[in-house]
Amino acid sequence: MKLPNGTPPSPPPPAASGGTPKAPTPSPEHSAIDSLASARVQLDQLKLAARSTALARVSEIVRQSQSKVEQLVLEIRGKSLAVNTAIGDTKLEVGDLVKVMRAGNELRLLGKLAPTPQAQIAQALAQRLPWQHRVDTGLAQLMSTLSGSPSASPVAPKGAELPPDAQKSIAQLIARLPTQGSLARAPEGAEGAGQIRQWLADSGLFSEARLAQTVNPTTPDLKLALGRIVAALLASRGDDSVQQLNRLTPITSPDLVQAPLQFPTTLQPPTSGKADGITVGQMLRVLAGMLNRVSVNQLHSQALSGRGPTEGTAPTTTWLMELPWLNAHAEPRLAQLRLEHYEEREDNGPATRRQVAEWRFTLAMELDELGPLYFEVSLRQHQVSARVWAERQRTLTQVKEELGTLQRGLSDLGLEVVDLECRRGQPGAAKTQLEHRLVDTKA
Repeated sequence: MKLPNGTPPSPPPPAASGGTPKAPTPSPEHSAIDSLASARVQLDQLKLAARSTALARVSEIVRQSQSKVEQLVLEIRGKSLAVNTAIGDTKLEVGDLVKVMRAGNELRLLGKLAPTPQAQIAQALAQRLPWQHRVDTGLAQLMSTLSGSPSASPVAPKGAELPPDAQKSIAQLIARLPTQGSLARAPEGAEGAGQIRQWLADSGLFSEARLAQTVNPTTPDLKLALGRIVAALLASRGDDSVQQLNRLTPITSPDLVQAPLQFPTTLQPPTSGKADGITVGQMLRVLAGMLNRVSVNQLHSQALSGRGPTEGTAPTTTWLMELPWLNAHAEPRLAQLRLEHYEEREDNGPATRRQVAEWRFTLAMELDELGPLYFEVSLRQHQVSARVWAERQRTLTQVKEELGTLQRGLSDLGLEVVDLECRRGQPGAAKTQLEHRLVDTKA
C-alpha cells in the first residue's frame, strides 16, 4: 500500500463535482522525492514506527480503475489515511478490519481480520431491510385463500387455489393466533401470565432456539409455521428445497421501507386481503417478505443487545417482536413489543454494592374502536411507572378514567406505583442507524 502524494492524515475532503485544481507538474525526480517525504510525514504523524503494526478499518473505497489499483481510506489510530493499493487475492470492502505494518514509507497488508459477530449481524440486517412484508397484511392474504374465510372471495379463481397441505398449514397458523377476546381475558391471574408468555414464545423471535431443542416441534412459532407453508407450496411445484425461495423477489411493504429501523413504528391497519388471481409463485413472494420481516426483528434485537452495557445507557438485552392477533371481525392486527433489560451497579460502599435491574416495556397497537395506543412501562426493583399515549381525544379521556383501576391492579401485585400519566399523541421512537456495518441507537 502506497500513500498518494500530498494526502494529509486528517479526514479526506468530500468529493467535488468540479475536480481539484492541479499545481504545475514537477519533474519526475522531484515528484518521487515529494511523494516519499509526504508518505514519511504522514506515517510519522500516526506514530507508526518502522516494522510496527497497527489495526486499520476500511472506511471508504474511493475509486477502482482498470489497472486494478484502487484508493482506500483507512481509519488508523483515530485518523483517516488515503492509500493506493494494488488489488490482490484479498478483496477488501467497507467495514473490513485489516492488520498493516510499516515497511519503509509504505504500509504492508498482513491480513484481513475475520468479521466480528456484530459486523456480521449488521450486514445481514442491512441485506434484509429492503425486502420486508408486513406480517398482518401477509396473514390477511393467506386467510383470503382459505375456503370459508370471511375475507375469501365468493368465487375464487383457479389461480387462488392453494394445495391442501398449504391450506392446512395456513389454517393451523390462524387457529393459534390470539383473538380480541383472549387478549381481554389474559391479564387476569397466573393463567393469563402463562398465556402471555406463550404468545411471546410464538412470536418467531426464538425460532432458532426452539429448533435447537427439537428438530421438528409439534407447535411451531410464527417463523417456523410460515416455513411449513413455504415447504408445502414448494412441494406442490415439485421443488424439494426451501433454498428455492431465495431465488424469488419478495413482495415488500412501502411503510416498512420508509422507517426500516424504527421500532415500534406507526402502522395503519392492513387492507382486506384479496385472493383474486393470486398464484403459488406470488404467495411464495409474500411469504418471503414476511419471513424477512421476522428475521429483521431477530437481527435488530441481536444488534442492539450486542452493544453491551458499557456504551452509556444502552440496555444489556433488547427484544423486538411483533405479535399478530385477530380482532372481533377475525381480521389480522399487530402488537409491536420492545422489551429492554438494563443493569447498573449501585455503589453505596463495599457493604451495599449490588446490581440493580430495570425493565422497560413498550407496546404499540391499534384498536378498531380506540385507535392507536402506546404504553411505556418501567419496572425497577418494586417500583413501577407507566405512561399511556392515545392519538384520539375520546380515547385519552377513557384511559384517564381507568387510571385508578390500573393503579389498584399494580398495587395488588405488590408494586409501588411511582408515576402514572396519560398523554395525547405518540412517544418519540428510538431509531437505529446502520452505518458501515456498525449499529448505533439514538433516541
